[in-house]
Amino acid sequence: MVVRGGDGLSVRLQPMSDEREILTWELFGTASRELAQLVADDYEPDMILSIARGGLLIGGALGYALSVKNVYTMNVEFYTGVDERLEVPRILPPAPDFVDASHFKILIADDVADTGHTLRSVLDFCEGKVAETRTACLYEKSHSVVKCDYVWKKTDLWINFPWSDKDPVARRDWSVKDA
Repeated sequence: MVVRGGDGLSVRLQPMSDEREILTWELFGTASRELAQLVADDYEPDMILSIARGGLLIGGALGYALSVKNVYTMNVEFYTGVDERLEVPRILPPAPDFVDASHFKILIADDVADTGHTLRSVLDFCEGKVAETRTACLYEKSHSVVKCDYVWKKTDLWINFPWSDKDPVARRDWSVKDA
């Protein structure tokens, strides 16, 4: 499809591909163990900070696999639908209080580094509050502004996660599949 802008220039728009990356529950088990092994070979975090909502499951799985009991959650709102997002990520309350954590090594966990802006906002939040931060994601896209320290798979396809690829059971005004 070609669209002509107000300045007279034509821009070719690429439609979103119907091809998707599919992560099943079984494959999630394999992916989480393999990602944990990448981390274990190189890093010993004191705490895992899971980015809700997509990072909750991988954060918990990494916590068990890496024998880390300090697993925390940070809620960052960015996606509003399939390939639809807010202008900038918003950290939602309550935000973690890193009292007495200045010596901690933190592993930030999320399901995907798509644009990377969510991860960037969490890294910025942690800066100066902890000793070290590293990132672990199941998937990383080539255009992400954050290059993760540990990645299970790189892809540029939209990803169907088993926890978000079906319509929500509870309907809310803001509920959408894949967001």
